[in-house]
Amino acid sequence: MQLYNTLSNIERADLIQQAGKERLTISFYKYSKINNTELLRNHLFLSWNRMDVLGRIYVAQEGINAQLSVPADNFEAFKTHLDTIDFLENVRLNVAIEHDLFSFLKLKVKVRDKIVSDGLNDDTFDPSDIGIHVNASEFNALIEDENTVVVDMRNHYESEIGHFKNAVTPDVDTFRESLDLIEEDLKDHKETKKLVMYCTGGIRCEKASAYYKHKGFKNVYQLEGGIINYARQVGNAKIENKFIGKNFVFDQRRAEKISDDVIASCHQCGAPADIHVNCANDACHLLFIQCDSCKESMENCCSSNCIATIHMSYEEQKALRKGQGNSNDIFKKGRADHLPYKKDLRNIFATLAKP
Repeated sequence: MQLYNTLSNIERADLIQQAGKERLTISFYKYSKINNTELLRNHLFLSWNRMDVLGRIYVAQEGINAQLSVPADNFEAFKTHLDTIDFLENVRLNVAIEHDLFSFLKLKVKVRDKIVSDGLNDDTFDPSDIGIHVNASEFNALIEDENTVVVDMRNHYESEIGHFKNAVTPDVDTFRESLDLIEEDLKDHKETKKLVMYCTGGIRCEKASAYYKHKGFKNVYQLEGGIINYARQVGNAKIENKFIGKNFVFDQRRAEKISDDVIASCHQCGAPADIHVNCANDACHLLFIQCDSCKESMENCCSSNCIATIHMSYEEQKALRKGQGNSNDIFKKGRADHLPYKKDLRNIFATLAKP
């Protein structure tokens, strides 16, 4: 029984290129109690591997989170298979606006402790007791209400390139950090403020909505399907778009353009830019924003040290990395000290508690 990938990324990319068939980039999630996560993991891998589905899927006792690339001609078969799994029947699928043949190059189905890491250890917290879902039109109306606080539940590097107008964008590295910040700064307004949240596809703000209800917030809303679904509704129904910039996504595309606005800056020279790249030095691999000019002059690297490294021989680079592990800069997502125009830390919640 094959429960692993047999092709490298290069081999898979070549096969996709040769096939020349359209592929759809899709995401979905579902909070539901799963007793045998390993059994479900194996079933999904075997079933989806036969359909040439690729992607990153996390299965946990609290549910499933999936980001996938599906051949267009297998899409109906894929949906039919989902419907055979009780808790996934008629699950909402977020279909990307922009598709890429190479958004995913392997099928990875992993068992995790949680589908969204939250750092919570509270047996009384029920992630299924969620807030009110709103569509694009309802969301637009809510965020114009003076008694509404609209909060971006994503991390700093995501909101840096795109967010909703007037949204609070927490300057955090993790979802867990956001939970405490928002609760503390709105603690005096649990019954008066409308707390409206959004994220990429809905999974983080769905858990956050349940968390804030658990903490006593009375008016909790979330954008159903997140930014991905919002953008599709805006396009289909000709609704006013209140999102500016790009939506960061977690596949090879890294972002989808929602509006033509460029709201971020190159982390190296400060010029308008909103394209995330990884440093070409594999020992660094820092994610940061780089303009085309710096990309050329810096040879796809984040620093002069990394430029020097990529010009070394493979053996020299290997020796340099020996025993060192990955650079901590990988996890800073653009916060490395050598980037002069990195996003500054700031207290974006300073005015939240004002009536």
